Amino acid sequence: MDRVSGYAAGILEIARAEGVLERVENELYELGRQLEGSPELRSALTDPQLPIDRKRAIVTDLLEGRASPLTVSLVEFLVRQDLAGDLGELATELARQSAAARNRQLAEIRTAVPLDEATVERLAAALGRVTGSEVEVRTVVDPSIVGGIVARVGDTVIDGSVASKLESLRNVLLAR
Repeated sequence: MDRVSGYAAGILEIARAEGVLERVENELYELGRQLEGSPELRSALTDPQLPIDRKRAIVTDLLEGRASPLTVSLVEFLVRQDLAGDLGELATELARQSAAARNRQLAEIRTAVPLDEATVERLAAALGRVTGSEVEVRTVVDPSIVGGIVARVGDTVIDGSVASKLESLRNVLLAR
């Protein structure tokens, strides 16, 4: 078991024991995506020159009142352990392990705009049919998609984004 998987397994057990697994899982996943989308935030939390008290203040400002006390404590612990740079990967692994514990696969859907619950449910059903297993969907708003969706279930990626279609068209035009 690698380091990220080990920490994810530990967090899963702690959150499960506290009865807040779903909330902690969702909060960490959202924070992981925020770190992905903000190089400044990621840099601040991973900068070895920045004192730990300043990093804790950033975490408090970011999460206090918006996340469970357990999530805040876990993120502070990860920052103290110099694992803030792994938080996105760790959150994804936690969601994957949590889904696997319920005999499901994790499906990440990236879109340019937020999706309503009915659309998410239809996409989950379609991805379930394609993969042959039940899926748990996590959505990520990613403006670089431009339009459409990019779905990832395990190693399978379904790219129906406008950005990829534009890139394909660009490559065809440049090849002429």
